Amino acid sequence: MKNYISIKDLPAEERPRERLLKRGASSLSNAELIAVLLGGGTAGSSAVNLAERILSMDAGGIRILNDCVPEELYRIDGVGPARAACLMAAAELGRRLHAEPKQKRINISSPGSIASLFMSDMRGLKKENFKVLLLNAKNEIIMTDDVSVGSLMSAPAHPREVFSNALRRGAASVILVHNHPSGDPAPSRDDFLLTERLVQAGDILGIHVLDHVIIGDGEYASMKELGGI
Repeated sequence: MKNYISIKDLPAEERPRERLLKRGASSLSNAELIAVLLGGGTAGSSAVNLAERILSMDAGGIRILNDCVPEELYRIDGVGPARAACLMAAAELGRRLHAEPKQKRINISSPGSIASLFMSDMRGLKKENFKVLLLNAKNEIIMTDDVSVGSLMSAPAHPREVFSNALRRGAASVILVHNHPSGDPAPSRDDFLLTERLVQAGDILGIHVLDHVIIGDGEYASMKELGGI
């Protein structure tokens, strides 16, 4: 009869990996985060118990991962080369992330600045591509989301796909971008209708649609400048 509680004995919603995925990594203790990296325990110890033994190797707790060599980790029953390598790789990624200089985000100031970002990549495409720029409250680009690739005449853009990453990344606003393979950026009736629909969906979600820029061959059209937004 085992004298410890394994992770499998816990309710699914209380297991470290499941909690991380549902509530975020910050909801886990150091031992639980290490347990996720270990992937499992041993015949006589849960992954969390194993992680606690690793942390107890040094008074600095989690700092042991920053300074240890593989041979030190091997002293813990249940930690072999594979687990030691995983822990050391995670620590090294943390160091590199901390040392990485913060990249300056691009600020969007006009439809022309949007067009200049995409013109070279989109002007020669043979099919319509629909992209969404996610912006923070300072109109700085968080990311570019590739929503869909369509046909010669259209690219599907459902509100669910358009705003999915915007909601997940906490975007304050978005800018819609798609190309016209014909080279003529003049918006079609469908473009106006789609823009209106997405503006309305954004208003409901609290995410402002700032513009919809259409890329042609060396030219662009801005729905905002044309009064479509």
